[in-house]
Amino acid sequence: MSSHLEIDAPFEATILGLLRRQFTKPKPLPATIRLTGETAIITGSNVGLGFEACRQLLSRGLSQLIMGVRSQVKGEAAANRLRQEFPNTSISVWIVDMESYDSIQTFANQCHTLERIDIVVLNAGLMKTSYMTAAATGHEVMMQVNYLSTALLAILVLPILKSKKTIGANRPPVLSIVGSDLAYTAKLERQGPVLRQFDTSRDFSHFEWYGKSKLMLIFFIARLAEMVSPSDVLINMSNPGATKGTDFGRDTNLIFRKAFSVLQFFLSRTVAEGASMYLDAALTRGTDSHGSFISEWTIKPYPKIWYTPEGRETDLILWEETLGELDFAGARQILKDMRGNAS
Repeated sequence: MSSHLEIDAPFEATILGLLRRQFTKPKPLPATIRLTGETAIITGSNVGLGFEACRQLLSRGLSQLIMGVRSQVKGEAAANRLRQEFPNTSISVWIVDMESYDSIQTFANQCHTLERIDIVVLNAGLMKTSYMTAAATGHEVMMQVNYLSTALLAILVLPILKSKKTIGANRPPVLSIVGSDLAYTAKLERQGPVLRQFDTSRDFSHFEWYGKSKLMLIFFIARLAEMVSPSDVLINMSNPGATKGTDFGRDTNLIFRKAFSVLQFFLSRTVAEGASMYLDAALTRGTDSHGSFISEWTIKPYPKIWYTPEGRETDLILWEETLGELDFAGARQILKDMRGNAS
């Protein structure tokens, strides 16, 4: 588990740590893994890593795929490409706008209609080069999409996943959330409220704030896993690393995209390799991965701040602030019920 790997955490924040991660050779999934009869949900799945993860799951015999996207037109175009390649699979496109709590609640309620759910991958995320707020919430949009909305959707699907657990299945339902190793070098203010730091444009930096949103997500996942038995829902986080050919950075300016493309050329792995990390986290990791950060096809340490007294204090503050933000959706009660009814 990531919580036991403190000694390795400082190295991951170094340039050498980054290079070792990026140049680690992929580990293929066992050929015996088949997903016949299973249902998967992937958000942010019409492009890039999300789309490729869909394709790889379908190639393993997945029977039903739900593609969670923001645009029906773009989602259907992507789904049609997959339908041509996998004509015997049920592929549906559902709308989820990660800037809107209402849309997320509607999406979660739609999940109740499924007969079974085996895999959920929360992949939707973005980076913005200028400070912008989500119209529906007033929060900075990267923090809204990458952290707060992802946290809400994760909490809302937990009891649904538990209720859809199939007797005799090879694994419990899996909730895997996509992170980033930029969290290894991110820093948070250690005094005062955490979320409030991002409700002002002061000190805004898109690259740093993206990393901070993913660092906060690691704190959240580690704490969330403590609330849920892995036999009910297995929760983990995967890191695809820097990857070529994705739509990441689509909302940034031209200069950033050009510079990023150069970096990708020299350091990045392929989309197929990055997406395989999603499958590794969802399909091959047992209870040791519960609440853990998975990168380079293995369980990795949390960022070093997580292991410090200051980090534990930040963790507690962030957790309480997050539940306070999401109380309108009954987040505390959902987690209380999950913990009280753990099997």
